[in-house]
Amino acid sequence: MKKLKKDPNSSSSVQSSINYREAILDLLNKRGLGKTICPSEILPLELKKDKDVMEKVRESAKLLVLENLIEITQSGKVIDPNSIKGPIRLRLKPLKRSL
Repeated sequence: MKKLKKDPNSSSSVQSSINYREAILDLLNKRGLGKTICPSEILPLELKKDKDVMEKVRESAKLLVLENLIEITQSGKVIDPNSIKGPIRLRLKPLKRSL
């Protein structure tokens, strides 16, 4: 993940410097196939409790699902991104191999 330049007086400057899509994919690729992340893991500490920012991260995750790159899970099961309620995890979508 890219290092964030942050102004200690402005959380919005940190927020605007994060590319959520890139950050999600970067962290998932570092973890590897089969491993999951919590969406909040891509955020700096000062933004983790900001509901508006978390919603932007979730929206980025939903777009990655539409691109067939990741899956959203709850309790270890893949869920429909349009029916999210409660805590979620993200993981890379396994590649399907044709025989």
